[in-house]
Amino acid sequence: MDVQTSPAPTQDKQATPWRLLALLMAMTAIGPATLNIVVPALPGLVTKLASDTGTVQLTLTLYLLSLATAQLLLGPLSDRFGRRPVVLAGLVLNVAASLAAIATSSIGGLIAARVVQAIGASSGIVIGRAIIRDLYERDRAASMIGLVTTAVVIAPMIAPMVGGFLDTAFGWESIFLFIAAMSGLVLLWAALVLPETRPANVAHSSGMLIQEWRALIGNAKFHGYVLCGALGSASFFAFLGGGPYVVVTLMGRTSAEYGVWFAVTSLGYMAGNFTASRLSQRFGIDAMIVAGIVFQLIGASLTAVLVAGLPDAGPAIIFLPQLLISYGNGLLLPNSIAGAISVRPQAAGTAAGMTGFAQMAIGAAATQIVSMLLAGATTAMPMAWMLVIIVVTTWLAYAGLVRR
Repeated sequence: MDVQTSPAPTQDKQATPWRLLALLMAMTAIGPATLNIVVPALPGLVTKLASDTGTVQLTLTLYLLSLATAQLLLGPLSDRFGRRPVVLAGLVLNVAASLAAIATSSIGGLIAARVVQAIGASSGIVIGRAIIRDLYERDRAASMIGLVTTAVVIAPMIAPMVGGFLDTAFGWESIFLFIAAMSGLVLLWAALVLPETRPANVAHSSGMLIQEWRALIGNAKFHGYVLCGALGSASFFAFLGGGPYVVVTLMGRTSAEYGVWFAVTSLGYMAGNFTASRLSQRFGIDAMIVAGIVFQLIGASLTAVLVAGLPDAGPAIIFLPQLLISYGNGLLLPNSIAGAISVRPQAAGTAAGMTGFAQMAIGAAATQIVSMLLAGATTAMPMAWMLVIIVVTTWLAYAGLVRR
């Protein structure tokens, strides 16, 4: 039986958005927070669970893979059964998996729990975007997504610090108890206040959903927006994969110094998100995407110039231009997502799932490629050129698919 949709009146949604937006930010933050919070405990898990480093690393790798692929499933499910039941089920799954992780005594059991955790945590990411598109028109949705995606930056910054404290003070099991408690609170919050927002005209039958999926696949503009968002994010992932090697190995700086510089660059992304939240409705998503690409191109080109001209100047030659790249990414990403999920609003959940998967898949490829390019390098130039190529490819995707 189909879940009945009963969205609140439009006036109420527009008049009191902040309570719902706060919930969506919390739902979105669970995924990246759960990914990063266990990082400080990984070395200790090697001995505590009688395993090896490569196997323990799978608790991160398979989590990220599951977080990406689950979005392809949960998005269409939210179109079929409604946003609210899928979100609540995902949060229940996350809580149950976190408690199961505490009870496990083997690395295999922990890896399995992490995979289930990721499936549950992905619900907040993908369905949060669909809910925003249900409630707002395209340009306004970009503004709201800009605010919500700020949680994706803040959560990974705070989570390792929290995880390190819990692991040191109480042991690794306390990390998963914290995740269960955090997810449980968000579950209770969502159960009390999250409305069903799926529009009444959304396809309910499996056959109609397949038709909507095929329509998305055949739409050039949809692919353009997806590629803009995924490639725009790839510049961040390339820097994430190459930055530590450049700073610590090539420049001989400490990991602590790298962490401080990286935290500074995250301010650029948050500033871009804030700007998008203020200006997307005024100028439109396409103009904001172009502005984001321009800022990223300036930052990537400046990185190449500084690396070539001042190779011994220290981390500033890559981190200061990265502020511009991050700012451009903050402009581009929420508007690209809003464009992708607005091509066919009646399939917003499916579109959000495909967009999220593309972001993570291309981002993972970028981190791997930049690592290969930097192997044996003596300067950051391979990373700099890769950033330029990514941004140029983003522009080609926009010009060839969106503008057309």
